[in-house]
Amino acid sequence: MIENKQLLLRKRPIGLPDADTWELVHTAIPALQDGEMLIKVHYISLDPAMRGWLNEVKSYLPPVGLGEVMRAGGVGEVLESKNDLFQAGDFVQGSTGVQTHLVSAPNGWYKIDPRLAPLPLYLSALGMTGMTAYFGLLDIGQPKAGETVVVSAAAGAVGSIVGQIAKIKGCRVIGIAGGAEKCQQLVDKWGFDGAIDYKNEEVKTRLKALCPDGIDVYFDNVGGDILDMVLTRIRRNARIVICGAISQYNNTSAAKGPSNYLSLLVNRARMEGFVVFDYAARYREAALEMGQWILEGKLQSTEHIEAGIEQFYPAFLKLFKGENRGKLMLKV
Repeated sequence: MIENKQLLLRKRPIGLPDADTWELVHTAIPALQDGEMLIKVHYISLDPAMRGWLNEVKSYLPPVGLGEVMRAGGVGEVLESKNDLFQAGDFVQGSTGVQTHLVSAPNGWYKIDPRLAPLPLYLSALGMTGMTAYFGLLDIGQPKAGETVVVSAAAGAVGSIVGQIAKIKGCRVIGIAGGAEKCQQLVDKWGFDGAIDYKNEEVKTRLKALCPDGIDVYFDNVGGDILDMVLTRIRRNARIVICGAISQYNNTSAAKGPSNYLSLLVNRARMEGFVVFDYAARYREAALEMGQWILEGKLQSTEHIEAGIEQFYPAFLKLFKGENRGKLMLKV
């Protein structure tokens, strides 16, 4: 009999979660009912948004319930099926949760082909990470050739792809990241035009030096002080894309909002948030274009893979310590 390993939410954290926030349990897999399928999970996506799903507050998704499997996207293989849409041997992408196996109805799953791309790529450039970068930059940011684009958390999963897409579109791109090594990687590996090390440099001064004519598009993954500083450098009709605010996710007090928001008024600028799930009907469009860019050598996808569901907690912490390089995931 196949045994399942599941990571269950045991308490709602205050601030940064500790190891006791979750519990790894071993469970039996239920027999399939008509219409269901059994999926073996191969890779699980680890994302900053997972921290927000732990809070019992109104959001774009309901919070993970106490005693429930921790929510996560992933890719896996159908081992057994009792529906006509999927058959044993198919590989799929969807909401797996943090577990080794799951029984599910067929809705919400997409077939993927490991012969066309390695499975981890379907969680990075060809998965939610890539979709977030693609639609957030192109639909919300609307960059134009020759414009200056600034990206925060630029060495992370989404930020590194945002910067590369902006370069493909003919923009000048500046990335903000933590540490000299990451900043060097932005320029040497991903082709950014410049980088700011927020841990060792004065961000406002460097923004002025690297963006002397101002900023047209800012793709924000961090919020807080960096967002506030960028607002002082935006140009007329600038677009600020609110993708995330990782600097605020573990706050034990109210999130820090931008005090320089009147710059939006003065510069006739726009600041807009988005949720990638709203673009689900267009995922194929984005995957096809980014897949072509990868084949042409214009877009690189970097995966940071940790091994074993037992390593969930230390791997998860890497997101908030800035220790991941590219897209972070678990190999189950």
